[in-house]
Amino acid sequence: MSKAFASQADLDVKQVSFTKLSDNAYAYTAEGDPNTGIIIGDDAVLVLDTQATPVMAQDVIRRIREVTDLPIKYVLMTHYHAVRVLGASAYKAEGCEHIIASADTRDLIVERGEQDKASEIGRFPRLFQNVESVPPGLTWPTMTFTGKMTLWLGSLEVQLLQLGRGHTKGDTVAWLPQQKILFSGDLVEFDATPYAGDAYFKDWPQTLDNIAALQPAQLVPGRGAALTTPALVAAGLQGTRDFIADVYNSVKDGVAAGKDLNAVYKDTLARLSPKYGSWVIFQHCMPFDVTRCFDEVTGYPDPRIWTAERDVQMWKALEA
Repeated sequence: MSKAFASQADLDVKQVSFTKLSDNAYAYTAEGDPNTGIIIGDDAVLVLDTQATPVMAQDVIRRIREVTDLPIKYVLMTHYHAVRVLGASAYKAEGCEHIIASADTRDLIVERGEQDKASEIGRFPRLFQNVESVPPGLTWPTMTFTGKMTLWLGSLEVQLLQLGRGHTKGDTVAWLPQQKILFSGDLVEFDATPYAGDAYFKDWPQTLDNIAALQPAQLVPGRGAALTTPALVAAGLQGTRDFIADVYNSVKDGVAAGKDLNAVYKDTLARLSPKYGSWVIFQHCMPFDVTRCFDEVTGYPDPRIWTAERDVQMWKALEA
């Protein structure tokens, strides 16, 4: 009998931190679980990534209400994965007027939203607490953009930027140029394993370089603690860059040697475990990461759709 998903045994409750980066920027983090960013302007609040269910989003809202009573007018999807967006309905009662995403992210919802939802809930049940609170259907943006969009929250400038593909084709960062604070979504992780099942391995390093070129003083990653100094920001960028490069180089070497996916996965797991094995969700992510990378190296430039059935087939093949 094959093993269940590594994440199905992950039941430990994580300690939440609500970190103030400035009077306008906060990070909701939980020891490697998906982060939420909060930007507070003069007249409204922007929330970046909603948590996985409306019930989980209520804890974010509770913490926001401890520091401001301004309406939460905007929600940003930094990208599309169910664990990031299915809590969006909770913000309607708080004044939400628009859910914003890149046009590429909306295209992903059209193409694979239903499959992604079923896949993610099956993989990692702890991250979907009270999943029955999610309303039927998908989370759809009401406003999309391509490349760059600027929001003015009173006098506070918030730039929404597509700096390149990486974690997905639709990745968006939020940048506060006046304070040099960046919210990266899952383009950057810190002491947490990047999930790369929908990634563009060849593009991701350049996208990280584009983030670094902004010279953020502080950065909120998709997973892991808020990075509150330039040195920590550099460490987060370098750690993510190293992981992506190490997976890609290992898979490329295996393919060049004529090895099949199972052999490439086992080689890559052994090669990376000493350096990254202590990172959050390493065992969960690696089969998805190596499979996507193998696809990219062998002729699938765009990620194939993960369905619940494909998840199980892949896991059985690699983890048996």
